[in-house]
Amino acid sequence: MRNSILLLTLLAMTLIPMNPSIAQGSSAQHSMTIDDLFRFDRVAEPALSPDGNWVAYQLTKNNIEKHESQTAIYLSAADNKSPPRSLTNSGKKDSRPRFSPDGKSIVFQSNRSDSMQLWLIDVQGGEARQLTSLATEASNAVWSPDGKKIAFLSTVLPEFSELPFEASDAANKNAIEEQSKRPATARIFTRLFYRHWDAYVEGKRQHIFVLNLKQGPNGLAPEGLPIDATPGDRDAYPTSSTFSSNEDFCFSPDSLHLIFTAVPVENESWSTNFDLCRVAIDNRSTKWPTLTKANLAADSGPRVSPDGGSLAWRFQSKPGCEADRWHIAVAKLTADGQIESPPVNWTAGVDESAGEFVWLNNEQIIMTADQRGAQQLLSIKAPAASTGNASSKSNVSLFSTDGGLHSGLNASQNVVVFSRSTMNQPAEIFVQRGRTPAINISQANHRLLSELKLPRPESIDQITIEGDRKMQMWLLKPPNFDPSKKYPTVYLVHGGPQGAWEDGWSYRWCPQLWAAQGYVVAMPNPRGSTGFGQQFVDEISGDWGGKCYRDLMTGADYVESLPYVDKDRIAAAGASFGGYMMNWFAVNTGRFCCLITHCSVWNFESMWGTTDELWFDEFEHGGLPWEQPEKYREFSPHVKAAALGKFKTPMLVIHNDLDFRCPIGQGLELFASLQRQGVPSRLVNFPDEGHWVNKMPNSRLWHVEVFGWLTKYCPTNRD
Repeated sequence: MRNSILLLTLLAMTLIPMNPSIAQGSSAQHSMTIDDLFRFDRVAEPALSPDGNWVAYQLTKNNIEKHESQTAIYLSAADNKSPPRSLTNSGKKDSRPRFSPDGKSIVFQSNRSDSMQLWLIDVQGGEARQLTSLATEASNAVWSPDGKKIAFLSTVLPEFSELPFEASDAANKNAIEEQSKRPATARIFTRLFYRHWDAYVEGKRQHIFVLNLKQGPNGLAPEGLPIDATPGDRDAYPTSSTFSSNEDFCFSPDSLHLIFTAVPVENESWSTNFDLCRVAIDNRSTKWPTLTKANLAADSGPRVSPDGGSLAWRFQSKPGCEADRWHIAVAKLTADGQIESPPVNWTAGVDESAGEFVWLNNEQIIMTADQRGAQQLLSIKAPAASTGNASSKSNVSLFSTDGGLHSGLNASQNVVVFSRSTMNQPAEIFVQRGRTPAINISQANHRLLSELKLPRPESIDQITIEGDRKMQMWLLKPPNFDPSKKYPTVYLVHGGPQGAWEDGWSYRWCPQLWAAQGYVVAMPNPRGSTGFGQQFVDEISGDWGGKCYRDLMTGADYVESLPYVDKDRIAAAGASFGGYMMNWFAVNTGRFCCLITHCSVWNFESMWGTTDELWFDEFEHGGLPWEQPEKYREFSPHVKAAALGKFKTPMLVIHNDLDFRCPIGQGLELFASLQRQGVPSRLVNFPDEGHWVNKMPNSRLWHVEVFGWLTKYCPTNRD
């Protein structure tokens, strides 16, 4: 495999002229290079100690030469008065740390024993101790309030889940081994949702296990065997990240029950009716009592308040619509995890959709929300009693004014920890006390950032679009920008379509790296983008090639009008929905000098039966293909395939074999249509990647191909 990657890289460099700025820069401050993208340390998953004094987080370092990475757990003082220190150093992947309720221990997951298992380490250091050894691995550990139990996730074969643990684990192990020995490689399915994102489900289910702990001579240790508390043929954890709230299960206040996000009981491939369920920690029934029966749309992410008196969770109101606005409901909770009051919508008066959230104290919740090209932290308090569910913005305020993209929220003692990135700084771990400025306590990339020229993006807010609306757009100019010169431009369209270009860092589509090649980078947020009100989001559904396309053309007009933009050198690129829009551009306009489409949608008719999450296609088109055939064809680029030969815009097509969201056939159909009509085109296929290109050597080649295509058809040097 490595030799084939090397061959492809050499071939790409031979066939496509390389942009000189791709080469590694000097030790002096320089424009960002491809290798710099992999030199950054990547921090994530911050956890705050119960007393609010310490932060644990994971930090990943890449070895560019060996195409390897390792992840360790780091510990830092929340007041930043002492530098971070490495708590683990296994050379493997130690991740997702979580403090015990007494703050003395940290549980984390690691593959140091050659499979992903749970490990425990004392905050003071020392050797980590292995807690689990399941044949089906273990992850996503959650502590019980009394500190005597840990709940975790394992993906098991449901037919064995009602057996005692030893028998069930042995049966799972035997089935896995037998599968690996079979000479035939066929997969057989009897229901939908048999694959997801980039992997086959293979009949397995995500179940929550509970492990009891006891105090031993060397600290906490397992007491007895784990218990599968959610047996049966159903997932006790969101199968789709769309319905995940980062923490998707928790213990009841008495530590004797679990509250969790369960997939729909039936029609899971085309239903969004995720529910909160509740079971005892020693439950053996396959029937799980539901706490949110009244809501036929999605419920997820239960969180118990610090005093144990309330439960908060996210919910949607529109069945079948994954892009519906998320609200936060709060209800009174009994000690054993029963809801004992009608839920109150704390965000009814807010037009922003709730993202991750945590309790700051018993009366206040901190949540992330997209707002005009950033992902902000908002403070939410209970609405006034007189307003009931009709809360107003009076109970919502901006918690942090620093902008950027926030995630990984954790809180204790009125202290919040989170990761934050901007377009010119990758994620770092921050601690915020009250409304005082947040403190960067990780400082993982200070040295590398000081070596790079990373321009600050500009936000353009007043581009008038159809319906007298305003469209926001990010502009990023190249390093050493000279306003007297004319620059080539890359027009990037985001995915989703219910997503947005935000002031945050990405390792997949990094605008700084594109700008460093010598391009002005324009990133519009047209109809369908999040952070501009739910109506703006909703207007993309059923109208992919309509108002959104016209918004983008208006944005392109604006870009062309800029005095430093060469209107004859404007390229466009995008992935997923952004890739769809590249295909729609290709059959509707010849204004771009070249196009780059990654894991796109070309044919809505063939997309429906091959994608993994049917609810999305069915909602976006208003029904099934045989019910709404005209809607599946109205904005499908393949219907207008003959226009590819009319415009003949050079097109780079990237599509991967393991992309089950926008399956490989979409890219193959497009490439065949391009080649058949003599359009300059190139297909790049990664057989071992899904919707994204994540592996280091593959990612590097991806960038070589993309920047090579731009250099050939939209050069930075007009000579």
